Amino acid sequence: MKLLLDTHAFIWCDSDPAQLSPRAASAPRDPANTVWLSVVSVWEMVIKNQLGKLALRLPLSQIVAQQQANGFQVLAITLAHTLANEGLPLVHKDPFDRLLAAQAIVETAELVTADPIFAQYPVRVLW
Repeated sequence: MKLLLDTHAFIWCDSDPAQLSPRAASAPRDPANTVWLSVVSVWEMVIKNQLGKLALRLPLSQIVAQQQANGFQVLAITLAHTLANEGLPLVHKDPFDRLLAAQAIVETAELVTADPIFAQYPVRVLW
């Protein structure tokens, strides 16, 4: 199974796994699954950290490197991901969430998220 982690799911996988549902906690640890962290989420975390809205236990580059050592892969933003936004309903205007939804659709991945907004997008959610 292909999994794309929402930003909060990535943070919780790293620093507070108790926040994850049982399925969201176990699926990324299954070696049969491909687990992606989107560059979109990295960008969002950088911005929120700079604004003082996100405190991280280590510098983000170290956290990402540690999770890559655990098997997480970084998913780049492609033209196909960006253009897929055209077909998404205008549920809300959060560009990070919209691009994560588009990436999940294009990559046929399940989006690991607790955010109920994604139920309004044509994306498979794992929680």
